[in-house]
Amino acid sequence: MAATAHRPTARKRPAGAPTREPVRRRGRVIQWKGYLYALPALLVLTVFLLVPLGQLVQISLFHWDGISVSTWAGFDNYTEIARDPQLRAGFLHSFVLILFFSVIPIALALVLAAVTTRAGRLRGVSVFRAMIFLPQVVAMVVTATAWTAIYAPDGVLNTALRAIGLETVARPWLGDFSTALPAVGLIGTWLEIGLCLVLFIAGIGQIPAELYEAAKLDGAGPVREFFAVTLPGLRGQITVALTLTVIAALRTFDLVYVATHGGPGNATSLPAYEVYNRAFGTGQVGSACAIAVTLTAVILLLTFLITKVQPQEDET
Repeated sequence: MAATAHRPTARKRPAGAPTREPVRRRGRVIQWKGYLYALPALLVLTVFLLVPLGQLVQISLFHWDGISVSTWAGFDNYTEIARDPQLRAGFLHSFVLILFFSVIPIALALVLAAVTTRAGRLRGVSVFRAMIFLPQVVAMVVTATAWTAIYAPDGVLNTALRAIGLETVARPWLGDFSTALPAVGLIGTWLEIGLCLVLFIAGIGQIPAELYEAAKLDGAGPVREFFAVTLPGLRGQITVALTLTVIAALRTFDLVYVATHGGPGNATSLPAYEVYNRAFGTGQVGSACAIAVTLTAVILLLTFLITKVQPQEDET
């Protein structure tokens, strides 16, 4: 009788036997463990940021002077921002400052970064970089006080103009309606250019040297090399610099508070200064909170747009 070949049969799992946990679920367990590690930071963020932000939104819906009983206002404090010419002007002034705090410093820092990296072997370049970055480590109050003295009618700037025969150009720069905001903006340019320069120098150091060598082999000069290699290689750093400087322009307070107090008139009035002035000067706490919420929304929106406009890196 011929032997028959026996094929292995699948073993049946007994009823009620525990099943092996799938790998996907185990991954989820590990992911939840990661959230547990982040829980202390999330608690601090909730207590010190999200809860005060919620209270800010709540107060913005009331008329309140900070002392007496508040009354319901609804969205009146927000519609006031659109109706009040002074508040509208404050937001417009912030967008003007973006030119001085962001666009001009980034453009100048790109040129300086390209020049200083090509002249890296020259003596004194490191000292020059340190001097450019120095405003970042000086307190804003000190900076504002020093520039107020420079812009004074008998300050260094007017003295220098008179010395070279330009006495007709000299004026009280922070007291003139036509020059007060640009004068504040130039202080912002002086402040932010060092931050941008450091970011761009670090970014240039990460660009592969082979790209510069290939550009030289193709006969590219310094200008073409900058636009073909350096500028595309700094896309990430430009986005970071643009984000930081735009936020700095929109939330500027201490510079205006020390230098101009929003004057002359409301020529240098900014939303952040109006928040302080209405909350502690005129007793309009609800209106101040509405301005703060609106300013926060504008900053978040611009930050989102900047990150979306950034060109995506090519996938390899």
